[in-house]
Amino acid sequence: METHHIAQPSPWMILPFILLLLTIAVGPLFFEKWWHRHYPKVSFSLGLISLIYYVFVIKGYVRLEHTAMEYVSFIALVGSLFVVGGGIHINVKGESTPLANVIFLLVGAVIANVLGTTGASMLLIRPWIRMNRYRITTFHVVFFIFIISNVGGCLTPIGDPPLFLGYLKGIPFWWVAEHLWMMWIVGVGLLLLIFFVIDYRNYLKAPREIRAEVAEPPEEWRFEGGINILYLAMILGAVFITHPPFVREIIMIIAAVGSYYSTSQSVHRSNDFNFFPIIEVTILFAGIFATMMPALDWLELNARNMGETSPGIFYWGTGLLSGVLDNAPTYLSFLSAAFGALVDPAIIQQVQEHIKALSDNSLAPVTGPNAQAIKDTIFILQKYNAAALASGDVSRTTIEIAYLLSTPVLYQYIQAISIGAVFFGAFTYIGNAPNFMVKSIAGQAKVHAPTFLGYVFKYSIPILLPVLILVWLIFFRT
Repeated sequence: METHHIAQPSPWMILPFILLLLTIAVGPLFFEKWWHRHYPKVSFSLGLISLIYYVFVIKGYVRLEHTAMEYVSFIALVGSLFVVGGGIHINVKGESTPLANVIFLLVGAVIANVLGTTGASMLLIRPWIRMNRYRITTFHVVFFIFIISNVGGCLTPIGDPPLFLGYLKGIPFWWVAEHLWMMWIVGVGLLLLIFFVIDYRNYLKAPREIRAEVAEPPEEWRFEGGINILYLAMILGAVFITHPPFVREIIMIIAAVGSYYSTSQSVHRSNDFNFFPIIEVTILFAGIFATMMPALDWLELNARNMGETSPGIFYWGTGLLSGVLDNAPTYLSFLSAAFGALVDPAIIQQVQEHIKALSDNSLAPVTGPNAQAIKDTIFILQKYNAAALASGDVSRTTIEIAYLLSTPVLYQYIQAISIGAVFFGAFTYIGNAPNFMVKSIAGQAKVHAPTFLGYVFKYSIPILLPVLILVWLIFFRT
């Protein structure tokens, strides 16, 4: 059973993490040509600083090993879903009414939990543009980003990268849907309602003769690349494989390779498929995973000194930073802060002793002031990690997650972090990876998308922010 000690990193070692996130945020906006030419150097150089520190100063070899495994798992999932999604092409003809648009966005929000927000966005943005081609406006692009590229993907760890990182840390796969579905209904439902009102007004403005012309022939859908459903099933099944190491990732890679070579080139051409987006993600997240090690460890060890906290603070903190930085590392930063602020090390130690006694058949009754907390944590481990518990192979991080999930008072913090990261990822173009991809594809299709500031001030603040405030009032105002 893993019991390694977290070494105290220097606060100065958080700087590479901050610098990398800032350059990712502002580089594509203000130094686009320079950024696309030099971003690998920036990512690898800053990441190397943290790696050297952990190897030669802290000697945190176990920490490095765990981080490397999480990075490989993360890239394997995101990359395989990207390739499989790129092998599916949906073509649509005919008129799109406001109701049809709402149904499309709702279905897209569901698909985002299976293909991920990136995969769903790349699969659906071109059909979305085509079906609204005679009256498409800026708000069509924006609401697509709001719903399919972000808010819709909060029901499974596959849906959005922050949630998959949480899954790798030990948050059970189905816990996400079980405890976030109400927020999903409120967030997606409100955005769909607002969209319907705006789209209905837009629909009425279109000349009737144009609407009649586009409505003939009636709406017609064509689906190509059906073989990729098999590869998608392989990836989804592999997600649940945790032992032995790297079997899950190997299956995902096999599925991606099979998808790429069995998909016809005409489908890839129709989707304008290329590997540049996933190469960029692979390079940038290599730097992110390396540089965020000292940041996460420092937060976990020092969060108790940051004063009183609440789920609302974690919701707004995670959310606001997710909106201006990438939401995946922001999620992990606040998850580490939750470990430090809320997890009682004495209880974790007692749970570890209880598990060891269980595996040695020397179990004694749980007593003392922490008895109920220990029993609650063990119950969660039995519910979600029964096999690991029976073998005694339960990591400290898994026990900490189980402790946080043991009572509503504590797991509300996980809900707040998860919803904050996913929902606020829609607030700017840089909050989540698909946002800029959708903007770029819209531009290629000659569809106007707002500028960075126009997106924030014309849409995020007046439309998305009230929805986020309402979610806070209903679920996290304590």
